Amino acid sequence: MEYRSLSFWLDSVPGDLTPAPALAGDTDVDVVIVGGGFTGLWTAYYLATASPELRIAVCEQEIAGFGASGRNGGWCSALFPASLAKLTRLAGRESAIAMYRAMQHCVDEVGRVAAAEGIDCHFDKGGTISLIRSATQLQRARAEVAQAREFGFGEEDICVLTASEAAERVAATNVLGATYTPHCAAIHPARLVRGLAEAVRRRGVALFERTPVTEITPGAVRTPLGTVRARYVVRATEGYTPQLPGLHHAVIPVYSMMIATEPLPEQTWEQIGLAGRPTFGDHRHLTIYGQRTRDGRFAFGGRGAPYHAGSAIRPDFDRDQRVFAALRRTLTELFPVIGDVGISHTWGGPLGIPRDWCASVGLDRATGVGWAGGYVGDGVATTNLAGRTLADLILGADSELTRLPWVNHRSPRWEPEPLRWLGVNAGLHAMTWADRTEARTGRRSRVADVTGRFLGG
Repeated sequence: MEYRSLSFWLDSVPGDLTPAPALAGDTDVDVVIVGGGFTGLWTAYYLATASPELRIAVCEQEIAGFGASGRNGGWCSALFPASLAKLTRLAGRESAIAMYRAMQHCVDEVGRVAAAEGIDCHFDKGGTISLIRSATQLQRARAEVAQAREFGFGEEDICVLTASEAAERVAATNVLGATYTPHCAAIHPARLVRGLAEAVRRRGVALFERTPVTEITPGAVRTPLGTVRARYVVRATEGYTPQLPGLHHAVIPVYSMMIATEPLPEQTWEQIGLAGRPTFGDHRHLTIYGQRTRDGRFAFGGRGAPYHAGSAIRPDFDRDQRVFAALRRTLTELFPVIGDVGISHTWGGPLGIPRDWCASVGLDRATGVGWAGGYVGDGVATTNLAGRTLADLILGADSELTRLPWVNHRSPRWEPEPLRWLGVNAGLHAMTWADRTEARTGRRSRVADVTGRFLGG
């Protein structure tokens, strides 16, 4: 497989992408981790750092960073898929606040480790600007900030910018204002994940690439190349989880798509802004996300690709020309000054969505099986929190992390097909329709509210 073709990030990462040696027969370790993305590598990193004597193995079907870790938007943000209100209902107000504060700390922790390990992942903590481009988006933005204030998060955490204040940071069209949070860094995700792979190898972790796992059981991970036996088994497979036996309904793989432009001239960036590389999006229902890369491109993505029946994952699903064209139109609408700049890369991949849109991490001490995932596309920083939490759980530490409300949370299972396919794709179309209706009428769409409640978001 040509791994560089998977995304702009993997195409531009320095170094060799030749897979490391695969598993060569049965072996025994203390901890085996399934999945060589951010979750698995952060878990291995913190375990190996805290207890260098542990024997740790990571089994990855392709190469480290093959999945979402090497294809995402490069937002290392404090976003968490479950709202403060939802977490309060699950675990109480103080636990909800602690969860969000922990996420804020994650952004700096990722930057700290990258610097300490010499990983040049283009980490620039410029925050996030979420543009407000309609009266209905303004209502949603004000409600978001008002909820943050109710939970004690101040202007230093999130604020509303006026139209002129927003324009000083980014010159997009039809902007009425924006919300801004400093708790986000733009990164080159493939540089980070590949750098983490090297960091764990230096700490003695065995990383077996091209080693597909066919079954996870208490005390063992089975592959066509041999069985890895361990006291602790960690599942870190995110959107690929439904491919494992018994986990078909745990999360659904939903595809997100991205485009990258050719580098823009500096004079064009002077007109656009985004100095300091804040990430950007807006307050529409159907998510868009973008960044200015270190080499002067737009890396821009969004939802809109369909969910495929039976939680199917195939390489041809990574390319959806209809969505790529829509992303190009949206980017040009936001920034007409880019004109007909060329698109150098198009790509996509699956992310994992649990039924209640609440990420989770946990460990069953009786079986020794741990897990983390369900990030709903907000995983770059959340995986760091997952790795630190799993390390504490495995080592038996009673810490602030192990008391957070997502620990040992169990999401409901997704409905069987065809209900799953019908519901998810109907929701996708409803969000698209809601954005168009709001843009045309200027009135808030109740369809989006109902759909959001149905999907658990």
